[in-house]
Amino acid sequence: MTEQAQAPTFAIQRVYLKDLSVEIPHAPRIFLETQQPNVEIQMDVGNEQIADGIHESTVTITITTKVGDKVAFLVEARQGGIFEIRNVPDEQMPLLVNVVCPNIVYPYLRSNIADIVQRTGFPPIHLAEINFEGLYQQRLQQQMQAGQAQAGQAQAAAPGGKGSGGNGSAGNGSGGTAAGGGNGSGESR
Repeated sequence: MTEQAQAPTFAIQRVYLKDLSVEIPHAPRIFLETQQPNVEIQMDVGNEQIADGIHESTVTITITTKVGDKVAFLVEARQGGIFEIRNVPDEQMPLLVNVVCPNIVYPYLRSNIADIVQRTGFPPIHLAEINFEGLYQQRLQQQMQAGQAQAGQAQAAAPGGKGSGGNGSAGNGSGGTAAGGGNGSGESR
């Protein structure tokens, strides 16, 4: 094979809005409320190999805004990107599909969400930047801790095991939303 055929390839094929949902269940009365809204933001990152050397990366944001106990509006948007990734070492693939691709897709999602929220008649929500590398490292650490906890439980359940291997740290409060614990991920103006 030629050297060019072996060269790593990373190319954006397409960035697109995959899904968008807006609900304002208490309209029009919700627009008369004067109380400050409470904004909750959740985020998810996904990736899938859809063909040989072709990967889809998605970032999903769900915003639930409440005034008191009433939902003012709910927005869920999923932005996708199709990427050609070839001849990349296996150990670099997780970083590409979990960090690099979401970093490319996310600004489009931020823009779409700000635009759609403003079109509902509410002030726009400007989402903060997200450190996808930090989130990826946090997810790896949580998976590692979960694996260790499962191994400790298996050892305790084994015949003759007394269960002394666990340290009680599984689920140590490091959960929360993937968007930085739900704090500082979005602002309402």
